[in-house]
Amino acid sequence: MNKHRIYTTSFASVYPHYVTKAEKKGRTKTEVDEIIRWLTGYSQEELEAQLAKETDFETFFAEASQLNPSRTLIKGVVCGVRVEDIEEPTMQEIRYLDKLIDELAKGKTMEKILRK
Repeated sequence: MNKHRIYTTSFASVYPHYVTKAEKKGRTKTEVDEIIRWLTGYSQEELEAQLAKETDFETFFAEASQLNPSRTLIKGVVCGVRVEDIEEPTMQEIRYLDKLIDELAKGKTMEKILRK
């Protein structure tokens, strides 16, 4: 079975799009980073190192130190697919992140986005 091309895509190549999407809606890069750190357990320094290494998505999530157990509370549709119904673990992690960035761009509070 061939891997989806997003797996081998550099996280650093998509990251600016997350930031741009947030900033267009009046949100900040700091909030984007907070969401990524919440989801993956990376520190800010570790996140920046992953970006500098141009790590691919599959490795980015595989090396995440502590995936947040509350991420399973993320529900909804991204790219026409319910994130809670995605069976492939890495794809589900990618879509969780997409959903969180969507919520940020739609104006949800950080408290709600981070499932507090």
